[in-house]
Amino acid sequence: MTTRLHRLCAAFSLAATLLPAAWAQHGGDHAAAAARPAKTGKPALAVGAAFSPAGELWLSGLDAQGRLFVQRSADEGRSWTAPRLLDIAGEKPVADGENRPKIAFGPQATVVISYTRPLAKPYTGEIRMLRSTDGGASFGPPFTVHADRQVITHRFESIAFDARGVLHTVWIDKRDLELSKTAAAQGKPTGKPYRGAAIYRNESTDGGASFGPDLKVADHSCECCRIALSPTPEGGMAALWRHVFEPNERDHGFALLQGAASEPPAAPVRASLDRWAVDACPHHGPGLTPAEGGGYHAVWFGLRGGEAAVRYGRLDAQGRPVGAVQALPDAGAEHADVIAAGPELAIVWRSFDGATQSQRLRAWLSSDGGSSFQLRELAATGLNNDHPRLLRHGQRLYALWRTQEQIHVIALKNSP
Repeated sequence: MTTRLHRLCAAFSLAATLLPAAWAQHGGDHAAAAARPAKTGKPALAVGAAFSPAGELWLSGLDAQGRLFVQRSADEGRSWTAPRLLDIAGEKPVADGENRPKIAFGPQATVVISYTRPLAKPYTGEIRMLRSTDGGASFGPPFTVHADRQVITHRFESIAFDARGVLHTVWIDKRDLELSKTAAAQGKPTGKPYRGAAIYRNESTDGGASFGPDLKVADHSCECCRIALSPTPEGGMAALWRHVFEPNERDHGFALLQGAASEPPAAPVRASLDRWAVDACPHHGPGLTPAEGGGYHAVWFGLRGGEAAVRYGRLDAQGRPVGAVQALPDAGAEHADVIAAGPELAIVWRSFDGATQSQRLRAWLSSDGGSSFQLRELAATGLNNDHPRLLRHGQRLYALWRTQEQIHVIALKNSP
């Protein structure tokens, strides 16, 4: 669905009279699907992936019956163990391209897996987590990560351990929208309508055994786009997400996740300047990775000057855009990811090939920190497939793409 809409946008330059309705129609359908458990009989292909400290590649995802599993490869994806089902007490998680199970490895043999459990009302959910203290050999029962227990949106989480071993969970949350609605119903309007949702987070300093308070990062985020996390040079964590800037421009906000906020959050740094005015969610989140020498590499999808494209750009240490922005060399590019190891930089995306009616996995690779790139074709499929992801193990970079046929794991090098 997202693929079809992206091609429509590119072909018609997102005509102003038609785009909002098109986005709203497709976005509403996609959000409804994200709020429902996976249908039986057809596996949800969206997976989380991470390398363990020992170098094994782990996946977390859902099988055809909607059950949560983990799977391991000791040889960079050439062979895999049988999927191991995890006990989540009959819960039915969701898994789609932007809202998938996640897995992260922390210090002292800690492993955590997160997922979204739908709640009783449409488009609501809570973020659940499993925790292991023996390197993934066993996991405890699932628990809810956030303190807020309202039947509202807590979804599209991202998780990561920083260099100090602190576990960060960041998610999209609608508690402030609900407060605004309640105030309006009671005849106490708060002024302007509350746009979008909000970004919330919390921290765990003991590997997920306990969590600090829910902290608001920013008001007025987009509702259904993934959140990108990146390590900072200081050992902390940074976040990049699609934000709703005044009055309705869906660009990207950046924030450093540090400390326990005691005051209302500052306005996020504006990290992209497409100025895409649309009252709907594109379901197309950004990517973020540290750049050698400081700042960050970023990729995102947006409409700029009438052209819909996935773009690459640099951000400074505070998240402000610097230098030229480049569209990826593929008009059909979508759902890109980015990762770096020193001067080695990789961007991957999938693209629809109209001639063969298939999806292609493509990469843009740089050995000089983004000053120049090589375009590479990595894989293709005519069947269902997930959004591609990038992984790093030491100084080696990998593309991971789960299709209906197989799990592609491709070591990335800057020569054919």
